[in-house]
Amino acid sequence: MIKSRVQQAVDRRAKHGYNCAQAVACTYCDLLGMDEPTALRALEAFAGGIAASGATCGAVCGLMVLTGLKNSSGSLTDRSSKGATVQAGAKLLKQFENWNGSSLCRELKGISTGRVLRSCSGCIADCARLAEEFLFAGQFEPYSPRHDKE
Repeated sequence: MIKSRVQQAVDRRAKHGYNCAQAVACTYCDLLGMDEPTALRALEAFAGGIAASGATCGAVCGLMVLTGLKNSSGSLTDRSSKGATVQAGAKLLKQFENWNGSSLCRELKGISTGRVLRSCSGCIADCARLAEEFLFAGQFEPYSPRHDKE
C-alpha cells in the first residue's frame, strides 16, 4: 500500500504556493500518466473558485481532473467511458457537498454568507481523501479522520 498523500496535498498549497486545484491534481497526477508541469499549467486558472469567480472550489476541480484522467478512455471515437466518468464525478461531488454543505468557493470561504464552511486546506484534504478512497480504492493506507475545524 502507498502511504497517504493527503498531507502532501495540503502542504503543496500551504508551503509551496500551489492553488487548491493544483494541490490536489499534482499530488496524484504521477499515478495517472500526467506530468506535474503539465498539471500545474492546466490548472493555473482554477484559483479562487475558477478564475477568482468564487464558483466551484478549486480542490473539487482538481479532483474532477483526476476523475477524468482515471476513468476516461481518452478517445473521441470510443466515448464509452463518458457516462461512467460523469457518474464517478457526480458521486465525488455529492460526497464533498455532504461533508461541507457546498462546493462553491464563495460559500465555503464565507464570502457570500459571512460564515466559513470549510477552509482551503480542509477542502484540499477532503478532495485528496476522496481521491484516495474512491479513485485509488485499496491502493493507499487509510488517512486519519477529517477534522471539521480545519
